[in-house]
Amino acid sequence: MSDAQREVIAFLTDPASHGGVAVERIDTHGAVVALTPTQAFKLKRAVAFSYMDFSTTALRRAACFAELRLNRRTAPQLYQGVCAIVRQGGRLAFVEGDDARAQDAIDWVVVMRRFEDATQFDRLAAAGRLDLALVRRLAAVVARFHRGEPAVPGFGGAAGIEMVIDENRHEMARQSVILDPALAAGIDRDCRVAFARLASLLDLRRSEGMVRRCHGDLHLGNICLVDGEPTLFDAIEFNDEIATVDTLFDLAFLLMDLESRVSRAHANVALNAYLELIPETTGLAALPLFLALRAMIRAHTRAAAAQAQSDAARRAAMIADAQRHLALAATLLSPAKARLVVVAGVSGSGKSTVARGLAPEFGGAPGAVILRSDVVRKELAGVAPTAALPAMQYTPAHSAQIYATLYARAAAILAAGLTVVVDAVFLRGDECAAIAAVAASAGVRFDGIWLEPDRDTAARRIAARRDDASDATPAVLAMQLAAAASPPRGWHVVDARGEPSQVLSRTMMAMS
Repeated sequence: MSDAQREVIAFLTDPASHGGVAVERIDTHGAVVALTPTQAFKLKRAVAFSYMDFSTTALRRAACFAELRLNRRTAPQLYQGVCAIVRQGGRLAFVEGDDARAQDAIDWVVVMRRFEDATQFDRLAAAGRLDLALVRRLAAVVARFHRGEPAVPGFGGAAGIEMVIDENRHEMARQSVILDPALAAGIDRDCRVAFARLASLLDLRRSEGMVRRCHGDLHLGNICLVDGEPTLFDAIEFNDEIATVDTLFDLAFLLMDLESRVSRAHANVALNAYLELIPETTGLAALPLFLALRAMIRAHTRAAAAQAQSDAARRAAMIADAQRHLALAATLLSPAKARLVVVAGVSGSGKSTVARGLAPEFGGAPGAVILRSDVVRKELAGVAPTAALPAMQYTPAHSAQIYATLYARAAAILAAGLTVVVDAVFLRGDECAAIAAVAASAGVRFDGIWLEPDRDTAARRIAARRDDASDATPAVLAMQLAAAASPPRGWHVVDARGEPSQVLSRTMMAMS
């Protein structure tokens, strides 16, 4: 660290610079953050990595203004401005707005509104307060952000992912004292084998507009609640190539972090909530590679951050975290064998609850993809998942289209190597045969689950629904019960009465 930056950091962390209030300091591998009770002042460290260069004042100034611009896309309430730090009368001082001239500045800082630390999603996770409903809301925020950004075809594709693989190898070598070189080399080799298989798919996704200026660093520590809403902040500003990526590669950081820090169930909920708004099929083949690369990035950045810590306990914790993420990366490229699970039954039988309970249990990280007929119907109608549809959208012709879409998507996702859980009524024998044929064609295991509730239980569940994709009513239930066929031979028949946890437990036992 230069003497100039030492002086700036001393100024930033001095209570006298902020009217005498207490100041807390946070160190990362790329920044020093001074926190007051109401604001955060973020200084770029004068460092140079293969992926990030803040080595000159001019580069740090440009990065500060880029950070302000990019993060106002998702967190305009947090990002207040950029200040220069100048020397006035022999002392350092903040200068903001038009008075901040580049030639006078010793350094630059991004100024943010401080949010409540406890609302950061990594803190919520550590406290056991990151519930599945909040994860669903977060995934919807990410999906809307991705959907709203324009395609950037000049980045990403196979070349972009190969660059990530190469940079991971370089940074792993720099951190070889902390990160096991043999393990890192093995993961690098496996990543390159997977990349060779996926290169043409990655280029196809770029040509289809799936490469966009994303967040770039979408882990739980860069998400908080602002006025009760999940809010993304601290997006990558220092490297367009790192942040202009395949949208699934951006999502993969969140999925990996949920898998690592919280649970497979949380990661699975995030994946499926995202896919309800941005359906994906063949692109999911790249997800294991994307997850492994994100775990490697987390490993070497945590190792680098550990070396910037003056507190021995914090340094040791970061080293352990870096090593844990490297070990995780080694597991993410070998997902479990794909299979197809169908959860069928009349409305109110508990299909969606059982499907959500089964999905984290099968397949590799982050679990199975759920295809729900009610959600697909809303998507094809061009409305939000919870919007009500008129009866004309439930004709036999419309239903045939929905089931044909389910068959095609299930086949594509199975071909991509992921497990699929299909959630639909499946009252007709030809529908049951068709979905079983999808599994047979893919050469994967098939499990058909037939849920059997009593009429009162199903009616009570229908009446209790709120903000749900299903439009079923008691009248619809009556028609389904009248038309319901016998369960197909070989399907698991499960008593769907009682509490959801009981029904899920019976289903798991039937499948074992």
